[in-house]
Amino acid sequence: MNLSYRIAWTCFRAMYATYFRWRVFGAENVPLQGGVILASNHASFLDPPLVGCGLKRDINYLGRESLFRFPGIGALLRSWNAVPVDRDGGGAKGLKIILDRLLNGAGIILFPEGTRTKDGNLQPARSGIGLTVIKSQAPVVPVRVFGTFEAYGRNHKFPRPHRVVVKYGKPMNFDTLRAEAKSCDKTRLKEIYLQVANEIMAAIAKLEPKVD
Repeated sequence: MNLSYRIAWTCFRAMYATYFRWRVFGAENVPLQGGVILASNHASFLDPPLVGCGLKRDINYLGRESLFRFPGIGALLRSWNAVPVDRDGGGAKGLKIILDRLLNGAGIILFPEGTRTKDGNLQPARSGIGLTVIKSQAPVVPVRVFGTFEAYGRNHKFPRPHRVVVKYGKPMNFDTLRAEAKSCDKTRLKEIYLQVANEIMAAIAKLEPKVD
């Protein structure tokens, strides 16, 4: 961790421990080194730092490209390993940066649902994460957060002191589908992307415990 990241990591951990009374489960499932995709459900703006702060390694995050245009903010976001992506997060430039960082041994957080839930329930996965997984060689760790919707969901103006929980599942390997994707036709390739996305979302759904 660079100094800026470590300071932010320490401050967020203190906030989650005190204000949100957090619990962390399964952090040992995430390798401390090497490329890894952390695939999490998405209920709140609290989710990205929560998933990252539960680990003792630095993680890369996705940030809306427009945020990087503000003086100072862009530099700060980059110091926190943020990756600029377009509004939908599916641009070729953003994908290349993500794949390059994974290849160089970085970890990155992705949200299969694509956006925050409106009602606190899990949403269907979008195929975009399938494309990223297939084009990379990194293992995928399913992650589930609990309580962040109640603490700071779309309907809240300010965070509430509600307990939050993050649980990391066992790594998933998609080598068989990656091998098939190298030679299949475009129709099958799209099916593979969606299949990977759905399998990841199913693994997320199986993770417990729920919030007290």
